[in-house]
Amino acid sequence: MSEFMDLESQDGVRMPWNVIPGTKQESTNSVVPVSAIYTPIKPFPSMPVLPYAPLRCRTCRSVLNPFSTVDYAAKIWICPFCFTRNHFPPHYASISDENLPAELFPQYTTIEYDSSIEKPTSPPVFIFVVDTCMIEEELSFLKSALSQALGLLPDHSLVGLITFGTFVHVHELGFPNVPKTYIFKGSKDVNKEQLLEQMSFFLKKPKPATGVIAGPRDGLSTESIARFLLPASDCEFALNSVLEELQKDPSPVPADQRATRCTSTALSVAASLLGACVPGSGARIMAFIGGPSTEGQGAIVSKNLSEPIRSHKDLDKDSAPHFHKAVKFYEGLSKQLVNQGHVLDLFACALDQVGIAELKIAVERTGGLVVLAESFGHSVFKDSLRRVFQSGDYELGLSSNGIFEINFSKDVKVQGIIGPCASLEKKGPLCSDTVVGQGSTSAWKMCGLDKATSLCLIFEIVKKEIPDATVQPTSNQFYFQFLTYYQHSSGQMRLRVTTLSRRWVAGPGSLQELIAGFDQEAAAVVMARLVSFKMESEAEFDPIRWLDKSLIHMCSRFGDYQKDSPSSFSLSPRFSIFPQFMFHLRRSQFVQVFNNSPDETAYFRMILNRENVTNSVVMIQPSLISYSFHSGPEPALLDVAAIAADRILLLDAYFTVVIFHGSTIAQWRKAGYQDLPEHQAFAQLLQAPRDDGDQISKERFPVPRLVICDQHGSQARFLLAKLNPSATYNNEAPLPGGDVIFTDDVSFEVFLDHLQRLAVQ
Repeated sequence: MSEFMDLESQDGVRMPWNVIPGTKQESTNSVVPVSAIYTPIKPFPSMPVLPYAPLRCRTCRSVLNPFSTVDYAAKIWICPFCFTRNHFPPHYASISDENLPAELFPQYTTIEYDSSIEKPTSPPVFIFVVDTCMIEEELSFLKSALSQALGLLPDHSLVGLITFGTFVHVHELGFPNVPKTYIFKGSKDVNKEQLLEQMSFFLKKPKPATGVIAGPRDGLSTESIARFLLPASDCEFALNSVLEELQKDPSPVPADQRATRCTSTALSVAASLLGACVPGSGARIMAFIGGPSTEGQGAIVSKNLSEPIRSHKDLDKDSAPHFHKAVKFYEGLSKQLVNQGHVLDLFACALDQVGIAELKIAVERTGGLVVLAESFGHSVFKDSLRRVFQSGDYELGLSSNGIFEINFSKDVKVQGIIGPCASLEKKGPLCSDTVVGQGSTSAWKMCGLDKATSLCLIFEIVKKEIPDATVQPTSNQFYFQFLTYYQHSSGQMRLRVTTLSRRWVAGPGSLQELIAGFDQEAAAVVMARLVSFKMESEAEFDPIRWLDKSLIHMCSRFGDYQKDSPSSFSLSPRFSIFPQFMFHLRRSQFVQVFNNSPDETAYFRMILNRENVTNSVVMIQPSLISYSFHSGPEPALLDVAAIAADRILLLDAYFTVVIFHGSTIAQWRKAGYQDLPEHQAFAQLLQAPRDDGDQISKERFPVPRLVICDQHGSQARFLLAKLNPSATYNNEAPLPGGDVIFTDDVSFEVFLDHLQRLAVQ
């Protein structure tokens, strides 16, 4: 796959088909849709940033790129998308074959423009929304994590604080000597006008008679905004003193009831406050939630403990009474936040569900971050929060206010994007009638994005048939251009332009060329995003059946075999790992919802929908590394046969990292051999997987949960659940020192056997 990795390191794009099926029929027969996984602001060390505005085609508005045809004598360039002839402006007068501007260099297919030198930059805004309905111990964990985070904030960034329980408290930080809060009732809806009225925004300046109130230019005095949003350097003391005195929500909770928690009202107040004070600037609402919402429009369960929180079964049977109302509320909130250009980040730490399944729409459409942990004291939460504000090698590179636009050749249309963005409803000739994810548009809003955010674009090939063989097509290239405007973490507005060209093939003899350009990792990730999307949006959808049918069609189209002879079946190396990815995808947490709550499933899918190909592949098919005295660390098969008494295994399943000690290693460790000077080698063997696990955690967001376990221990289930069950309780005995899995799942060998039998029919 090295050549696909090279393409990604040049443009941040991975496509399942790098040679494209050229007609609608061929594309349908190829099963995996023509698509691209694009990381809009992936950092490239060698990419130039040009200090001027881009040159655009006067017809289709695409940007000058290396695929444009240039006539140096006449000073004209021809757009590869719509073939319009454009004149170069006077400041390009000196261009020639030897003297090219950077945007025409063949290697600069991805380039950035920074023309915001003259515009003042707005500071980033963070508003912390903190749940106080939790036990004292949890609250103290949260308070210490927040005060650490405040220390890491950039000095010029603006900060606000809202706490909530039965009521919503908006803290006024502008007067540190007299702590002051504005209180709103949790069960009542507050619109922006009421909010401004009650928080005395119009004391000094009367309310303007008409127009939308949004920020200082519309008549809000900057003093009144500065009461609630202050530069971090000015309000650190005030904030820390509010946090120190913060106490558990005082409302009494009867023994048979849940706490009254008005999450949705608090988020709504935060959104309206930001919409009034800083519309259109990069602002984030960071919500820290410690339990289920029971009050207001976004309640997910009633206060009575006798009513259980919705499960997957309830959602399937449509017997979750609060679900649709809450989702509708958060859909409205997501529209408001997208209009304002603001992000909702969610840190949910509780043993119970908090409502991520309902909140998903608002977090995903605004490009927010999401972290799920069992407690605010857990390293998953603490380390992830620290990474949000960290600078240096592992910073997230948070950017804001993005708009993503596309342009392509006339035979390609876009069905939609699956990923963290919201449609801007810009309809046009590029939009397909079939909609997948955020569709019917050629522009999307990305309120929040970071250097790893990846979008999955699904295309449709609309060319009906291949022209007559005697007529040579003018060009067998499809062109794609992705434009991302965004506010860089430094505050400047930038435009990133990526232009790609892919060859299309059709008709007899095109099969081998399609196979040569197939990227099986990207294909597996596209299928994972598609199956997750279909499970959420289509009633009565059977994911296993859909994946199996797709795989059988792929194998019978691209495999080599004689009809009805399974033993003759073989796949090209380009396709050989794809069935294995599908086998693990069928067993993954994206498809198997049994044993996971709706919150966990929503969390896993949100992260799958924003990560790049390499990370997503690890979520689908975890990696396994074996450590022993006989050899250095080496990759092991993801199979129960990898377990041995004298081995340590390191499993990276993305959300969890498991260090698994074989039974002999565990006995030696318990006996303390690693502390004896003559057993230095054993101490090093124990330490090696710890170091590798720490390295994985350092580079990842959210930080994975680390599980250290022993063979036959209860935590070993974290490893066993991910392994191929080639040795189970009802078939062959394991190797000495090995293990068996108690399951009725089929093993990969049986799965492959069935696949070959069905594909050759």
